[in-house]
Amino acid sequence: MTEPDLNLLIALDVLLAEGSVAGAARRLGLSASAMSRTLGRLRTVAGDPLLVRAGRHMVLTPHAEALRERAQHAVAEARAILSPSTAELDLPTLARTFTLRANEGFVEVFGPLLIAQAALIAPSVRLRFAPKPEKTSLPLREGLVDLEIGVLGEMGPEIRLQMLFKDRFVGIVRKGHPLTLLPEVTAGQYVSFGHVVASRRGRISGPVDEALAELGLERKIAAVVPSFSAALAVAMASDLVALVPKSFLKYQYIDNDGVASGTLYAFELPVKTKGITVSQMWHPRSEVDPAHRWLRQLVLSVCRQRAPELHNGSALKTEVR
Repeated sequence: MTEPDLNLLIALDVLLAEGSVAGAARRLGLSASAMSRTLGRLRTVAGDPLLVRAGRHMVLTPHAEALRERAQHAVAEARAILSPSTAELDLPTLARTFTLRANEGFVEVFGPLLIAQAALIAPSVRLRFAPKPEKTSLPLREGLVDLEIGVLGEMGPEIRLQMLFKDRFVGIVRKGHPLTLLPEVTAGQYVSFGHVVASRRGRISGPVDEALAELGLERKIAAVVPSFSAALAVAMASDLVALVPKSFLKYQYIDNDGVASGTLYAFELPVKTKGITVSQMWHPRSEVDPAHRWLRQLVLSVCRQRAPELHNGSALKTEVR
């Protein structure tokens, strides 16, 4: 089935408004002969003469009269659709569900404040946190999620990216553990105890193990659990050593001195590992959406408030990757 030439709709609107081939030609910047040919095409498409001679003038047929207002509205709507959005964002009345794909650690640390501030500013907005079993851009590409939050993976060149904060791993043991008596934990002392590893995919080794291997050392992995919360629970109830991001501890288990709480003790790792850059990612379709832009700014603001010492303002700019 042949699709109609929608350019003819604009010509039809002008012809019906002017009631004259010459007048329509002037408005559209066409020659009289070109406008006559366009009228011929419109007559064929519409199955009606549209404009007919009446003495020295042309008049609209009854069908053309019936089309005139409809054509005017159709052209106006098309132009509005193809024009930049000028609608102002009214946050108090915004009713929308945003889906954020993030791991449990981010939700536990930043989720409460993010939900509270969103409810205060836009009470009809709902935040839905979706699980993140693997790194993939598919949910963003298919429009299943609005924001992906985490460490950048192979997301594709079109995905937009903004850094939220930088993080690093620290060692965790229960209060009273033998490692808490040491002024500084060495690599040898670190591997002398069993370890609990947090991994959604059940992985046993990672960057810490690679760094230890360069020293000829190896951790003894006694348990693998699916979340950082579970790893801390195991560490609190045993002599096993846990490994978690510092941001995960800051507002849940660590006192203001940044060292320990009543049940846990944190220490710097005895080996160097690469830092963690946590970012928010989104698909270009949402780039200029006012509501989505507000959501991104809210996430960034909450991360600054929640972990200001992990925030690097000089690197906070959107990149096209």
